[in-house]
Amino acid sequence: MTAPHTASVFDADDIERHPCPRCAAEPGSPCRSRGGAVAGTYHTGRFTKVGRLAKLLRVATPADRGPGQPWRPGTPPPAPVDPDMPTADIRIGYARCSTLGQELDAQLDALTAKNIPRDKIFAEKISTRVRVRPQFEAALTAAREIKAHAPHCRVILTVCEMKRLGRDAAELTALADHLSAHGLVLEMLAGPLAGTYDPSGHGRLLFAFFAAMAETERENIRESTLEGLDTAARKGKHGGRPPVITADMLHTVLRRRAMGESVEQIQPDLIIGTGRRKGHNPSVASIYRALAEHDKTQAYPEAIVQARADFAALRPTGVPTLHATTSTAG
Repeated sequence: MTAPHTASVFDADDIERHPCPRCAAEPGSPCRSRGGAVAGTYHTGRFTKVGRLAKLLRVATPADRGPGQPWRPGTPPPAPVDPDMPTADIRIGYARCSTLGQELDAQLDALTAKNIPRDKIFAEKISTRVRVRPQFEAALTAAREIKAHAPHCRVILTVCEMKRLGRDAAELTALADHLSAHGLVLEMLAGPLAGTYDPSGHGRLLFAFFAAMAETERENIRESTLEGLDTAARKGKHGGRPPVITADMLHTVLRRRAMGESVEQIQPDLIIGTGRRKGHNPSVASIYRALAEHDKTQAYPEAIVQARADFAALRPTGVPTLHATTSTAG
């Protein structure tokens, strides 16, 4: 049995192939209410044009169409394809890596080998955790525009692997729905699902399975990374950027301040030894932050000593302290 939500989406696709005689919504768009918002249900005069829906009394607008939200025109349905017209494949390439330290050359070479022009390859260095990826959105926009102007052609979004699109099962499934709604085809050059994939075909279940596997792989990578960081921290190895003010530099600042010099006088003589600003002078603000951290660490033991002294002063006379109590064996 088809799920109610899926059936509603299919009904909406069939209904929106026709204009609405009541609200004048063009093909590809949901009906609109009197107030100008997206109607919660399609108007009867519209869905009676679909034979299998003619006897229904109500066809709800799917949630992804935005019922009750400000009305916006949708995507017009694709024009009928002439069977005598020759078809062609048009590919849009997308390459992505997560960090600036990684390179895109291997992916770009693989996409170029599929005869994709360089101006139709979109590449970026951004994590899949970032929901808005500018180049990925640009690739989808280009694919939709080509499909709208050349409906007889098969527009293919080509990537090297599934993980270049994302590692979240819900996100990948939503992408499959988006491609299917616009008549686009997905192609992966490597991985367990290598080949051309039609999101609206029988491969939908297989795609959902491998999307779940991609999400599991992401969680495994995350757990392994956290375990590695925890192990390194126990060994005293902490990641991140090296401190600008080292212990030797701080010792120099403390010694010269004790001799009456100001931080502004000391700052030109300090040189950063590592990092991007190697060979430069640290900022005055960095020196003051290091001094504040030093004062805080020095004040912590003194606070403990003072707290113990205050506690001892409040203790009633004659009550022995825990550490002073001793037991003698008879």
